[in-house]
Order: sequence, then structure tokens, then C-alpha cells
Amino acid sequence: MIDQLVHYDKELFLFLNNLGTSPWDSFWLFMTNKFSSIPLYGLLAFFTYRAYGLKRLLMTIVAIALLILVTDQLANFFKYGVQRLRPCHDPAINGLMRLVKSSCGGKFGYFSAHAANSFAVAVFFTSLLRPKYKFIGIFLVVWALVVAYSRIYIGVHFPLDVLTGIIIGTFLAGLFLHLFLKFAAKYDR
Repeated sequence: MIDQLVHYDKELFLFLNNLGTSPWDSFWLFMTNKFSSIPLYGLLAFFTYRAYGLKRLLMTIVAIALLILVTDQLANFFKYGVQRLRPCHDPAINGLMRLVKSSCGGKFGYFSAHAANSFAVAVFFTSLLRPKYKFIGIFLVVWALVVAYSRIYIGVHFPLDVLTGIIIGTFLAGLFLHLFLKFAAKYDR
């Protein structure tokens, strides 16, 4: 059963990855670059400051830094524990796919830290800022989906790597938000 799931995952990857065309490559490379999100993070910091003040902004920055650290380290733990080859290192499909990046990255790719981190940030800030900014969640989830899909487009993650990253990022965001709100409530008193 797992072999069949992996087979379908590879087929879906090849379908999605081969939808790409060179005119779009620079857009997807931009979206997958972790530094391209810095303006968004700055905007989220500004919204947090405006909604809750400096003290809550500083607590939020610490919470987000810890959230991303935990998400990244968990992704590394799984990558070396599961040892699933990235598509660009998989000899069964290597010649059938498009590798848009100049390099493939590490040998293993289960699960996508990019997908986990983008969804962790999106879910955390959606929940935190929704009372003040009603539609921010739609924008953040679309942004996180684009970042997650970019990993398939450029050829470095399978769809299940991305889906697992989305689930783990969402779960960790909920956990961290719960802890953050408890801590903030005690600290604000």
C-alpha cells in the first residue's frame, strides 16, 4: 500500500512539475526564496504592533522565531530519519522532471520545511490578527500555498513532502499560538 502511495506521489509530482514553463521559472524561484518573504514579515510585524503594541510585538517575534526553529529542526529530524530522496536525487524520475534551481539541495526531502514554515507563519498570524484584520487569513493562506507549491514546481519536493509540511506547520502553529496566548495573558496582567 505504501509503495502504491509513493508511486502515485511520483506521478502527481511529474504532472505538476512538468506543467512549468521557462517564462514562469523566475516567479517560482522568487517565491521559493526564503528572503522574498522578508517584506511580508515586516508587514505582519507592523500589523501586530498596530493591533497590540510594542510589548506584544516583541513577544510575537520571539514566538515566531521559536516556531520556525522547532519546525526547521523537526523537518531535519524527519529528513534524516525517513531518508526519502528528493525528486532531483531520485534516479527513477530524475530524467523526467524539470529542475528549475541551479542545485538540488540536500539528498533527502521528507518533509518540506518551506511548506511547514510558511503555513506555521500563516496560521499563527491569521489567528493572532484576524480580530483586527478580518481578511488577512485569506491572503496568508494563499501566500503559504504558493510557497508550498513552489517546492514542487522547482523540482525539490514531492507533493506528499509538501502536504506533510503543511499539516505539521499548521499543527505547530496551533500549538505555539495556544502557548503564546497563555503566556501573553499572564504577562499582560
